[in-house]
Amino acid sequence: MRRILIVLVALVALTYTGFEARRLILGPVIEVTSPTQGSATSTTLLAISGTAHNISFLTVNDKPAFTDVLGHFSVTLSPVSGYTIITVAAVDRFGRHAQQKVEIEVRNYCPIS
Repeated sequence: MRRILIVLVALVALTYTGFEARRLILGPVIEVTSPTQGSATSTTLLAISGTAHNISFLTVNDKPAFTDVLGHFSVTLSPVSGYTIITVAAVDRFGRHAQQKVEIEVRNYCPIS
């Protein structure tokens, strides 16, 4: 009976350790919530926002970005006209990389006088 109890406690401890270590095993996770993939805009300033978890360094178009305690980030860029690719990249403390690309179209509307 005592051996069964010890085995059960060890099994529960190993299961809990694996459950908590899943974030470290998976590596960095990035989710860009705005702008959406394939969207079009005519604004000169574009807000890129989303969440990043399990990261130690985050960049948006190769410029450093910062997250809050919950992992939310927000960066304002001035994209060029036409087809634009925004790249959000992250590195975790073990050197594993993750990136997400969002393709948008920036349109310039000129009013006809």
